[in-house]
Amino acid sequence: MNITLVLYVVGHVLCYEAVLMLLPIGVALLTGVNDWIYFVYAIVPLLLTGLLLRSRKPKVTKMQTREGLASVAFAWIFLAAFGALPFYFSGYFNGYVDCFFETVSGFTTTGATILTDIEGLHNGGLMFWRSFTHWIGGMGILVFVLAFLPNMDGSNVQLLKAESPGPTPGKMVPRLKETARILYLIYFGLTIAHILCLVAAKMPLYDSVIHAMGSAGTGGFSNMNASVGAYHNPAAEWIIAIFMMLFGINFSVYYLLLKKQVKDVFKNGELRLYLGIIIGSVVFMTLNVAQKYYDGSWSDAIRSAFFQVSSIMTTTGYSTADFNLWPTLSKMIIVTLMIVGACAGSTGGGVKVSRVLVLFKSLKQEIRHLIHPRMISSPRMDGKVIEKGIIKGILIFFFTYIMIAIAAMLVISVDGYDIETTITAVLSALGNIGPGLGAVGPMGNFAGFSQLSKVVLSFCMLAGRLELFPMLILFVPSAWKKSC
Repeated sequence: MNITLVLYVVGHVLCYEAVLMLLPIGVALLTGVNDWIYFVYAIVPLLLTGLLLRSRKPKVTKMQTREGLASVAFAWIFLAAFGALPFYFSGYFNGYVDCFFETVSGFTTTGATILTDIEGLHNGGLMFWRSFTHWIGGMGILVFVLAFLPNMDGSNVQLLKAESPGPTPGKMVPRLKETARILYLIYFGLTIAHILCLVAAKMPLYDSVIHAMGSAGTGGFSNMNASVGAYHNPAAEWIIAIFMMLFGINFSVYYLLLKKQVKDVFKNGELRLYLGIIIGSVVFMTLNVAQKYYDGSWSDAIRSAFFQVSSIMTTTGYSTADFNLWPTLSKMIIVTLMIVGACAGSTGGGVKVSRVLVLFKSLKQEIRHLIHPRMISSPRMDGKVIEKGIIKGILIFFFTYIMIAIAAMLVISVDGYDIETTITAVLSALGNIGPGLGAVGPMGNFAGFSQLSKVVLSFCMLAGRLELFPMLILFVPSAWKKSC
């Protein structure tokens, strides 16, 4: 492995992170909350490390798959490690592991928190940074860097493939830099629109920015202990729910809309299934909770069901109700949505709707072959034949996902939590969702877990955000050899 090249990429990422930390300093000065100094303390070692790693330019700049995977894994680990420093210097968190957990949760857009009193952090630079990590991590820090990083013999392609969520990342336009810029233009535009809508709904500007960044990155960090439910603002709830759903859609769909290729949008099988799952889940959940939990108020029940479904399906994690108290059917729907997740190519997590769709089409095809053994046909998606290699890759992904989940559950079960808490804590971390059920429900937090469990859950969050394999390659000895 070309370690020099890997560290060179990481150095670029750290330098950009140092620049991004200037924004919360400005916010702290504007709000009058005296926490800007913690970012100054963090920027010094961050910038020095970044410049040091960048100082050794690699002789060979051609990047293979393993360098791409390792670069992404190390970039995200270092990003979180240094991003945790402002929290650590503030003294508000109980040790560095808690700071690292919170920062990993932010960058991976998970939204799981160890804070028992979120509002005690105050609406200043630290609170802004906590949510800003969602916005940075939502589209991917490497996508941002690729828009400016010099071309390195096709290395940019390897980085984009390694970081992009979903099984089939691709380019919207021939030039990769242009693709990265288009992605961020769409991302930024939707975020600004979200902020303006929330301000129009009478939400304070600071709070609007915080929640818009959480929705955009599908992260879910709120500046309120009771999340979005604290505002008792139906209009804001509808706005956030709709934007969460929009950010859970593959961004290539928006590019097609910009190109006025509306027919291609409606032909998108993943989009149709995504919207179908949301509508079906809202209907069943509304019928399940309307009478007992909303006194027959169908409008309140529909709004609450849509909000929770949109939040969990897109793996955002905001809440307006304590669904821990809801009936078993509603909780089972929530767990199912946690696993499925959002669309590939979106800012959402989970295993992705496209993978589920491919598996269902493959299963349907196998059943047909059993009934008609002589039939020659292949499963199709959006009019194209699904290659066997893609199906094999998705099956391997599912198997790996399950194995990591089981291993993590076994480790954190030592902490003595009930099975509902243990299972959903891991599914929440691996799917980058945030809240689970039981002690880690929408009104709970992850503060009670041991230091080891927090590290394991941090690994799960990183693995889930990076599609598993960039993190796993770090544990494969042969990947570190000069030639494989």
